[in-house]
Amino acid sequence: MQHFESLILYHHYMGWPSPRLPLMSIMSRFPDEFNGSTRPQSGPISSDFYVIQIMRLLAGDVGYGRTKYDFSHGSMKFVAPGQILEWDRIITAPWGYSLVFHKDYIRGHVVEKQIKQCNFFSYDINEALHLSQKEELSALGVFRTIYSEYQADHDVYSSDIILAQIETLLRFSTRYYERQFDDRKKLNTEFSLQFEALLTTYFESGKPKLQGMPSVEWAAEELSLSPRYLSDTLKAETGKTALEHIHNYLIDTAKSLLLIPDMTVSEAAYQLGFEYPQYFSRLFKNKTGLSPSEYRIKKTEY
Repeated sequence: MQHFESLILYHHYMGWPSPRLPLMSIMSRFPDEFNGSTRPQSGPISSDFYVIQIMRLLAGDVGYGRTKYDFSHGSMKFVAPGQILEWDRIITAPWGYSLVFHKDYIRGHVVEKQIKQCNFFSYDINEALHLSQKEELSALGVFRTIYSEYQADHDVYSSDIILAQIETLLRFSTRYYERQFDDRKKLNTEFSLQFEALLTTYFESGKPKLQGMPSVEWAAEELSLSPRYLSDTLKAETGKTALEHIHNYLIDTAKSLLLIPDMTVSEAAYQLGFEYPQYFSRLFKNKTGLSPSEYRIKKTEY
């Protein structure tokens, strides 16, 4: 796998002209502005750069790690330094922009802190930002301002102007992602149901005793999602993260096991996938306010 630390080498690999700045560039895909080529395919690559793109993918696959990128017309995607990107046989429309900037470009600026709070850079990334027509026009306006400043003669104000526009672009993107989660409540509900069904199948199969407790990473892989996106989706729909759902399912199952005659606390813990019973007891008390033994005594008193 190739890793790019140099923006010049990254541009060369992509088939773009040399960047005008050492740590930041923006490429236009519009016919009257584009003067490079589009690399149709690539094996896994990573870089030290943030990449924000607005584009229209007409054909082909874009992947990150083990997942396919959920990309369609009028969409944006976000790549953080170190994340793995690959694509195959892609055809893009002559439309959009690719903004690339090194992590050192935002060092010490408010954008550095802001970008760490943007969850959409942490999805691994398989959920694009799908824009409405109005959102598309607003986002394009910011990209065009950055592109115009990038193409102009640079002075002491240039970086501040570009960084301010990146800050604006991130604020718009955060707003649009929140809207997207609201728009996809039905889909989110389906994810929630699929997640609960996945947990039920796992526990009823007896796998916890053999393979341990289910993890968020395991569940996300089973549902072809990234762990962060799964948790954000469940949080938006139910108010609870994926880990909270797993813990609640564990406790609910544990309550039934503890009422089985002759079932010891240790046996219940092992059946649920806990390697050490004390971890089970700690989680149970944290969630219910009672130890497993106290819960059993209280229930058998009724």
